[in-house]
Amino acid sequence: MNAENYMKKVHAAADMIRERCGEAEIGVILGSGLGDYINALEDATSVSYEDIPGFPVSTAPFHEGRWFCGKLYGKRVCMMQGRFHSYEGYSLEDVTLPIRVMKLLGVQTLIVTNAAGGVNVDYTPGDLMVIEDFINLSGKNPLTGPNLGEFGVRFPDMTHAYDVELKKLADVVAAEREIKLQHGVYCWLNGPTYETPAEIRMVRTLGADAVGMSTVPETIVARHCGIRVLGISCITNMAAGILDQPLSHIEVVETGARVRDVFRSLVDGVIAKL
Repeated sequence: MNAENYMKKVHAAADMIRERCGEAEIGVILGSGLGDYINALEDATSVSYEDIPGFPVSTAPFHEGRWFCGKLYGKRVCMMQGRFHSYEGYSLEDVTLPIRVMKLLGVQTLIVTNAAGGVNVDYTPGDLMVIEDFINLSGKNPLTGPNLGEFGVRFPDMTHAYDVELKKLADVVAAEREIKLQHGVYCWLNGPTYETPAEIRMVRTLGADAVGMSTVPETIVARHCGIRVLGISCITNMAAGILDQPLSHIEVVETGARVRDVFRSLVDGVIAKL
């Protein structure tokens, strides 16, 4: 990575979004099947990723590829309707570019969501899981290469990758709204293939409760930038080998759509209390 050129790209994207949509204090990344949450925003403006200079374009199904910004419970909130993945062929610098853009736009708190496969056999499709910690089995790290000192230190601490107070806040909201909420460890594997049953047995042995193909690189860069992170997984299916049935992305999207009202209620409550 050429750090100077990359920084120019980040600043150019931030400048364009600021001009078209404005700044924000809270950022939300919407995972598969959860993109309708953009309808919660008031006075929203948006821009297509294709129109943002230097921005990647979402190629994953049901990732619409638009940046929204508006008001929610009196706070300025930006939402990504669709994210980028390493398996799409993007470098991790590009996958995480929007997080650095958020930092330049004033974001202090990031709510990152995903659709994940359930590894914990006590989970049920449709459960929401607050991410306690992550395991990175991709063999990749988005901070590889020159350190971008404008954003953070060379060796950022990941002891509390997911903010302790934000996790407590999610529990308070869930209790108030009678939402069943799991807590667990998310494991990142690159994809795009779903994991094999043997891989799922391995990650369960390592302590993972859910598995997916995103979220960890964004979390790492957000923490490098000093942004607090709350991670929420929608358990859309049980991972390979747990049930005697094939896995499909259609099931992922359908489950996300089924629980979107519960998901929206949880995130609404968190943002309202921030």
